[in-house]
Amino acid sequence: MTTRWFAAACAGLCLLVSACSNSDNNVFQGWIEGDFIFVSPDEQGRIEQMLVRQGDAVKTGQLLFVLDEDLQQADLGVAQATLANTKQAFERAQQLLQSKAGTQKDFDVTQALYREAQARLAAAQTRLARRRLLSPVTGLVQQVYYRAGETVPASRPIVSILPPGNLKVRFYVPELMVARLAIDDPIKFGCDGCPPGMTGKISFISQYAEYTPPVIYSQQERHKLLYLIEALPSDPSALRVGQPVDVTVTPKPHPEPTPAAKTDIKPESKPGPK
Repeated sequence: MTTRWFAAACAGLCLLVSACSNSDNNVFQGWIEGDFIFVSPDEQGRIEQMLVRQGDAVKTGQLLFVLDEDLQQADLGVAQATLANTKQAFERAQQLLQSKAGTQKDFDVTQALYREAQARLAAAQTRLARRRLLSPVTGLVQQVYYRAGETVPASRPIVSILPPGNLKVRFYVPELMVARLAIDDPIKFGCDGCPPGMTGKISFISQYAEYTPPVIYSQQERHKLLYLIEALPSDPSALRVGQPVDVTVTPKPHPEPTPAAKTDIKPESKPGPK
């Protein structure tokens, strides 16, 4: 029984020493996170062709997938026919106005209808063109949410892409250190399998604490306040989303206390002998 108690006491002492040594350490556990670009259609449709797979590298302007175009083709035909009719009416009204056989009002009406038909044709062409979705960025396809033949609702993501520049390092620092860090401060970090000497710069410092005590920020509980820090890596090519990293920061030294202002106190003058 005594042996078990002694072993437990030693283990607790080791944990206490470890916690004390880590409290002054500038190394924090973090992870890699990415801001994904989600590609989605403007209108509902059925996927006719899916031209990328998960893990593919894509470039800006590369065709990702094609949706069915039946309804958009029909709208385009109607818009083209309407434009042809309004153009003919506009040209006739223009000739009548020039020959003094028509009125300015008739000309203005046909001109407005002609311009409206032009705008509707441009809109129909745009709707048709957007059935062929192109990659807005260069990066890696992280996820494909639908397959060819499936119907996709409007604005529902079909493909997510991660550009290399959208990777970032996230970690938390305690309340005592957050005031000593600033935007653009350098960091160093490492991970399993990463090249040595990886660096970055702090790009975001949260204004709100997390993991906070539920009631009172007492002097004894302030060490539990944690603040989220984000940093942009200098070379994100070897990083993967969700990868754990060890982040080393270089906080600024604690500011020296301002010395109290000295006041010259003159001794009271004693009255001389009369």
